Amino acid sequence: MREGLQAYGPSITTSVTFDTAMQVSAFWASARLLTETVSAMPISCYKLDGDTRISNNDYGIYRLLNQMPNRYQTRNEFFESIMLNLVTCGNSYCLIQRSGNRIIGLMPIPATQMEPWLMRDGSIVYRFTDLDSKQHAYKEQDIWHVKLFGNGIVGLSPLQYAAKSLETAMIQDDRNKKTSKSGGKVAGYVETPAGTILKKEQRNAIREELQAMVSGDADFLPVLEMGAKFVPTGLNPSDVKLLESRRFSIEDIARFMGVPSVLINDTAGSTVWGSGIGQLVEGFYKLNLRPYLERIESSIKRHLMPIGDFDNYSIEFDFDSLLRADLATRLNTNSAAINSGQMTPNEARAAEGRAPQEGGDKIYLNGTLVPAGTAQNNLGGANNEEI
Repeated sequence: MREGLQAYGPSITTSVTFDTAMQVSAFWASARLLTETVSAMPISCYKLDGDTRISNNDYGIYRLLNQMPNRYQTRNEFFESIMLNLVTCGNSYCLIQRSGNRIIGLMPIPATQMEPWLMRDGSIVYRFTDLDSKQHAYKEQDIWHVKLFGNGIVGLSPLQYAAKSLETAMIQDDRNKKTSKSGGKVAGYVETPAGTILKKEQRNAIREELQAMVSGDADFLPVLEMGAKFVPTGLNPSDVKLLESRRFSIEDIARFMGVPSVLINDTAGSTVWGSGIGQLVEGFYKLNLRPYLERIESSIKRHLMPIGDFDNYSIEFDFDSLLRADLATRLNTNSAAINSGQMTPNEARAAEGRAPQEGGDKIYLNGTLVPAGTAQNNLGGANNEEI
């Protein structure tokens, strides 16, 4: 009797692999955009005290993720590994290394070498196949598993489900390569005048003469004799609308990957999201990027933090760097926040990476810009008194 059920999604037979898919520029660009954008975001840790959040850089899991997740990778390289597996295979796995009850390392495992199995008792066993084809079993608590939407046990693979679109793009690339290599030449046949009967040697000579016309040097000039003429049978690139087909493939692959095609240099869609880069990035963050961040953040809490810390600590990606406005907009925003009493001058200076100033930790009110709790005694403002 089988001890468990393999938790994979439907099997899709295809010649598309990770390496062949990454040769398609739209797939490469989409995976790179998602991977590098998330890995470049800082992460922050907060200690929760009711409705107040206080920055805490001493929490163990945060220090591990932010400084040295394992002996081989930096924080950026680590999250690149996590995201690349996630956006291509739909699942990302890390071996949790412990010293007693303390997590001391997180080692990424290629998703293509890991198989989750759902056991009869409801537990999950992860089977890893090494380069020698030997299998190793890991318990659920030994693996950090981040997954896309799926059956709850395993995430669906964008690479598998986009296989047909990727195959189409590969065929179009091969077609474009052959067309470019032959100088746009097309196949055809030789037609001779009615009643002409050629010997075998004559037919071979004509074939040899015209071979360069369909597949050889673009500058070759063939000579036809005895009234023979060349009749093309293939379609030229404009007839098959090669450029339009390739453009559709870009949009189709970007749709599978959840990336606006304009962000992977599809100039045909440059007006869809508006002319402002700010609106484009904000829309990309809200609709495409934020779900990935939420998955990773919630998975960190579920797999790497003790249950007793769920309500006391929060580890989050700092996406302010992604949505950061230009200098003029930031200055106007900070000024409005200070004038309305929502921010101190030193908080605004800290957000801009500037040193605090004396007296900058007070809340100010709009208009006279005096410390809260005081009021002007006269129009000259020479004397302030508490109110």
